[in-house]
Amino acid sequence: MNWRGCYTLFIKEVRRFYSVILQTVGAPVVTALLYMLVFGQVLSGQSIQGVSATAFLVPGLMMMSIIQNSFANTSSSITQSKIMGNLVFLLMTPLSAFEIYLAYVAASLTRAVLVAIVLYLVTQIFVTVPIREPLLVLVMLILSGGTLAVTGMIAGIVANKFDHLAAFQNFFIMPMSFLAGVFYSIHALPAFWQKASYFNPFFYMIDGFRHGFFGVGDANPWVSVIVAACFFVIMSSIAITMLARGYKIRD
Repeated sequence: MNWRGCYTLFIKEVRRFYSVILQTVGAPVVTALLYMLVFGQVLSGQSIQGVSATAFLVPGLMMMSIIQNSFANTSSSITQSKIMGNLVFLLMTPLSAFEIYLAYVAASLTRAVLVAIVLYLVTQIFVTVPIREPLLVLVMLILSGGTLAVTGMIAGIVANKFDHLAAFQNFFIMPMSFLAGVFYSIHALPAFWQKASYFNPFFYMIDGFRHGFFGVGDANPWVSVIVAACFFVIMSSIAITMLARGYKIRD
């Protein structure tokens, strides 16, 4: 295991998003706060699953930010490197496919954790949100952020230009995250859409994460962990295979 090379690539990726931290961390926090203020005002005085509606929104908005930023970090980095023509040089380094994968995922998780921490701290100004099961929160954060980082890696490898990433973001990531219970409990939905939600992996990411804060959720937290873990393993296997074969990288 080439730990030094892996760490060097990790630092390079962290410095890349840190150089524009207002865009990569500040902007997602502001966007999430706007959602919270608007929906919190609309749902003021109401409760969901025995939790005040405003507090209920916080974990959902945190996970939505984790999902979107984890995906954006790897997808934009790889696509930009492909367009500039320097991604091929990564294959010339003494790094295995797994080491490249590990560095990219770790950097994306760093950004996701940073966004989540800042957002959580800022929201405490408006509403107090407890953390009843910190281990579950941490596990769901790592599995969910890791899964979307790997998904972004796959999208970046497949995409030939930023328009392809925008299509993936707008027609897959955004709808699935919004329809996964960020702003509501799925028990408020008609029976058909309740059942449909169980086929959305993002639902388990958000619900399991929220369960760690309040101790309540729409699904069994163990099921959420298992689904997120399986999804992570599947996507990771695809990404590592693509890197090992140099799919659309060596061209």
